[in-house]
Amino acid sequence: MKMSLTPGKRAFELHGFWFANRYLIARRLTQVFFIALFLTGPWFGIWIAEGNLASSWTLDFLPLTDPLILIQGLLAGNWPELVAIVGALIVTIAYLLVGGRAYCAWVCPINPITDLAALLRRKLDIKKGWTPKRNLRLYVLAGILITTLISGTLVWELINPITSLHRAILFGTFVGAMASLAIFLFDLFTAQHGWCGHLCPVGAFYGLLGEGSILRVSAVARDRCDDCMDCFAICPEPQVIAPALRGERTGTGPLILSGDCINCGRCLDVCSENVFRFTHRFDQRLQGASLPEDAGQLCQKGG
Repeated sequence: MKMSLTPGKRAFELHGFWFANRYLIARRLTQVFFIALFLTGPWFGIWIAEGNLASSWTLDFLPLTDPLILIQGLLAGNWPELVAIVGALIVTIAYLLVGGRAYCAWVCPINPITDLAALLRRKLDIKKGWTPKRNLRLYVLAGILITTLISGTLVWELINPITSLHRAILFGTFVGAMASLAIFLFDLFTAQHGWCGHLCPVGAFYGLLGEGSILRVSAVARDRCDDCMDCFAICPEPQVIAPALRGERTGTGPLILSGDCINCGRCLDVCSENVFRFTHRFDQRLQGASLPEDAGQLCQKGG
């Protein structure tokens, strides 16, 4: 069955704009919020968070450190301060709860750029193009860690487009903007979901971290699926959906357990039948064919 060029159209028609975009809107607000935390100091003199997404000090008491940065520092031969170790532990515990790649969907400032490229690909009906192996990002991650170990330098941080974009937003630097533009063009014309889905070592790391995370998406009402394919069309990691959605054929449960899932919630947005739901990794319940009460009310109200 052909993928929809307008996933979520039926959800919009049946349930309204908010239902069809609620998690997308929440993600954009969250991404703006995290960037705004770092802008209040340089722009307005109100220092809420100092630093960047790699390492920050928030409200003068909360340290946050990207655990990948900590690992690179250790490999480069730099013993971190205790505050950096505490910050990395806080971040690690948080993503073990909500899913490692929730960072990619809810925090990373590159995500709106790659989402825009994916939207334009659908609108322009650009063919899939180059499809590198998804484990390529794991090899990229391994290469960066090995290079860091050999060189004694945080190699990735010299080219990291996330921190480059942060500097571009904060200081108007040209290089960060160009790196983001290159990713946008790569995703638009070369490889569908190419950067985040196949190359980004940060996403690869957080995917490994999130393998055992608590928060999960579940195809709890998969009996209601009408094979519209909207969830597959909108998902940046569509390979994670089939085992949960088609599990009655293979005997697998409704939970999406892959660490590749970014917990973006877009499958919940675009599914007019309300098949998906956020839950925890121990919830193997199937709801059957009945709509939840809130969705049923939405259907009756027409949005």
